[in-house]
Amino acid sequence: MKKNLPSMILVLIFLMIWQGVAMGIDAAYILPSPTGILIRLWELRVPLFTVHLPATMGVTVLGLLISVGLGLVLAIAMDWNPKLERALYPVIVASQTIPTTAIAPLFILWFGYSIWSKVLVTILMTFFPIAITVFDGFKSTKREMEELLRTYGATQKDIFLKLKLPTALPHFFSAIKMALPLSVIGAAVAEWLGAQKGLGYFSKRMMTQLDGAGVFAPVVLLSVVAMLTVWVITIIENKTIKWRKEL
Repeated sequence: MKKNLPSMILVLIFLMIWQGVAMGIDAAYILPSPTGILIRLWELRVPLFTVHLPATMGVTVLGLLISVGLGLVLAIAMDWNPKLERALYPVIVASQTIPTTAIAPLFILWFGYSIWSKVLVTILMTFFPIAITVFDGFKSTKREMEELLRTYGATQKDIFLKLKLPTALPHFFSAIKMALPLSVIGAAVAEWLGAQKGLGYFSKRMMTQLDGAGVFAPVVLLSVVAMLTVWVITIIENKTIKWRKEL
């Protein structure tokens, strides 16, 4: 609790300043106050929690699972074969230069308002940190350790499973913690550009009604969900990588 105290104080100061500025402007459709957003969140709790949040989380979970699988396959392939690394690495980097707001309408054109148009946007935003971070984890393995295992007759498979995989595990969890907020953002952006339900769609609908608090309510909900999931991943990481605490 004490280690989180500085950040809690900083957030509290930020919210107090926001509340004061919002009260000074006195135009909720431009800048709603934090208390006004919480009140609106409570008023809209039924559609938000029963319809739009499940829709967004469905896109987020599916997109993230595919991104994890794709990212791990790419990272392993690049580590396993230097030729694949030279072929794939520039393509992976180039994929991140495509503006999401430009490609998302094409996905909607191809797949309509189905879940897959939004899942593809999520994958595009999340597979990159997973692939590159895990690959860097593989590459961070000490050469001396690899050579030592080879002197004991270890195969490339043994080196990967017993040395590279444990070394890359902290990088994997770091990649997941980076990809989780991005997956939520990707799902919301895709819903904003074209959807029939979801928190991004709901926020856009509230904007057309000049409901400032209604616009912020799903955004706050998204932020809370992202922070909670990162917190859960951190707990899993601490329980999984117990040896790091002993170093």
